[in-house]
Amino acid sequence: MSCAALLGLRGPRLLGAAARPPRWSRRRSGGCEPPAGGAVRIGCASGFWGDTAAAVPQLLYGGKLDFLVFDYLSEITMSLLTAAKARSPVLGYTPDFVSAAMAPYIKDIHRKGVRVISNAGGINPLACAAALQEVAKKADVDLKIAVVTGDDLMSEKENLKGAGITDLESGKQFPESIHSMNVYLGARPISRALDLGADIVVTGRCVDSGIVLGPLIHSFGWNRDEFDLLAAGSLAGHLIECGAQCTGGIFTDWHAVPDWHNIGFPIVECSSEGDFILSKPPDTGGLISFGTVVEQLVYELGNPQRYLLPDVTCDFSEVSITEIPGFDGGAVKVRGAKGSPPSTFYKVNATYLDGFRATAVCPVGGPKAIQKGKRTAESILQRTRLIFSQLGYEDYSAVNIQVLGSEDTYGPHARRSIDGGPREAVIWLAVHHKRKEAVEIFSREIAPAGTGMAPGLTGIVGGRPRVSPVFKPFFFYYPKSNVQISLFLNGQHVETLEEDLTFTSDEVVSFDPPKISSELKDLPSGPHTYRLEDLAYTRSGDKGNSANIGVIARHPLYYPYLKKTLTAQALENYFQHLLEREKPEEELVTRYELPGIHGLNFVLKNSLGGGGIASLRSDPQGKALGQMLLDFQIKNVPDLKSLIE
Repeated sequence: MSCAALLGLRGPRLLGAAARPPRWSRRRSGGCEPPAGGAVRIGCASGFWGDTAAAVPQLLYGGKLDFLVFDYLSEITMSLLTAAKARSPVLGYTPDFVSAAMAPYIKDIHRKGVRVISNAGGINPLACAAALQEVAKKADVDLKIAVVTGDDLMSEKENLKGAGITDLESGKQFPESIHSMNVYLGARPISRALDLGADIVVTGRCVDSGIVLGPLIHSFGWNRDEFDLLAAGSLAGHLIECGAQCTGGIFTDWHAVPDWHNIGFPIVECSSEGDFILSKPPDTGGLISFGTVVEQLVYELGNPQRYLLPDVTCDFSEVSITEIPGFDGGAVKVRGAKGSPPSTFYKVNATYLDGFRATAVCPVGGPKAIQKGKRTAESILQRTRLIFSQLGYEDYSAVNIQVLGSEDTYGPHARRSIDGGPREAVIWLAVHHKRKEAVEIFSREIAPAGTGMAPGLTGIVGGRPRVSPVFKPFFFYYPKSNVQISLFLNGQHVETLEEDLTFTSDEVVSFDPPKISSELKDLPSGPHTYRLEDLAYTRSGDKGNSANIGVIARHPLYYPYLKKTLTAQALENYFQHLLEREKPEEELVTRYELPGIHGLNFVLKNSLGGGGIASLRSDPQGKALGQMLLDFQIKNVPDLKSLIE
């Protein structure tokens, strides 16, 4: 079945009195141009730095692509790349992109005319492009490699220190020891690089969805004020930017997803009208369904009606996702994104040095493994604190003891085992201290526990714990008009872009939580109780020290019961053991609604122990929070399963 046929493509849209046909960017042998209104196919081969190398050949040879995109960056990754560049000026980008993703396939990428966009440049995009040029030279292929720069604000560090800037989440003052500062750039520089004929576009920090929106703007010529189209393109990017997470990866119904070893990576086939179909290459594993895609829609989402991006403010609350029969492995049609003007500011992610950390992970076996693990961890801390006092060091800034297997992370919802609990457990002991020397003492004092503390301690996972600097995130807004974006082509500066602020708005839109309607108050009750997993899908993600949990009804008839039961207060009570309250009356959970997919989205503030590499927890990104919520009890309801039979 043809994706293009299903998109229901129409002719050129009227803009005023003149019609503008969509532009097509792909260069084909023989100069063949597709008909006006042709769809563009974009595949995503990486959702993070470290993703599987199997994705590139799968998409390149089976995806029939126009563009191949790679998303590598996160706040954690930027911190790691900043540290790498500090060691050597030729580092600071993701080397896997060059060596594993591009080098083995660069001849076929060139031969097929597939154009590549990636944010693999990290902190050092020019060095990344130089390394790519060497690969192309060795392969004897002539490629135009473009670089987008301008996201790095470190040259403005001193000017910003006295500007009264505060963190968007915590309200803390601008740090003294800034390590990195990077603007989240948008899609326009990418589209302009493609306009200039680039075969490969390498960026530093940009919004993840921009690597998909950029080629769509280039291909279809979408204007800056066509906000619904820009929102649709951004949604396409949001859905595929994490690779296999929308094709069955980390799906609530994981048991229904076949062939994880060969999971298919996502492809969006987009029309000039903004509708798109999400599929994957034939003969691959994984699954594309309503459930797998809606879970990714709510991943790392805040307010779905105000999803702020550099090119557009998106409203995803009424998006619809419809399964399409007849596709190998499944496919869905996505439509309904709405857009409004973006702001005149970019979001900036800065990092600053805040001491050092180390984590010891030690398996322990035998009877009463949990008790032995806890006593071992506490004894290691007691011993190191004694050494600190002898040396005149202050105490740890923070510590975290968990015994994996005891359900510590579940807090009051943990299931207590009988007969002394499990006979296998894993100690997770993490510490933070201002002095590197103190953390080095901690690292050396783990191994002695194997001979002087609990029996059954079998080793240290990874050997002696590594001492690492802690780079904490700091987020703020910065005027777009102050950012200078430059384009380079094959190492030469070719253009400086000025931000067009014509179609922007800084109007503050307040959020009023929806009131419980009378229809919810009048819902029939009954004697039945369901686990949330019986009625809904869930997925959780992170942004800084906040987590989000999306909950989507498995059937529309379940949605009113979810809305009635899963209030913001209910989730705050459920996760109170993980939330850190800074003010007595502070509301830490906000609920948003997505009626288009019969979903709810909860944002949990101060829920990750600092988040990212600043967190000492075993789940610093909140990946398991959605799974933990599956055991939530939906009580006093009628026989809901009979409603859909």
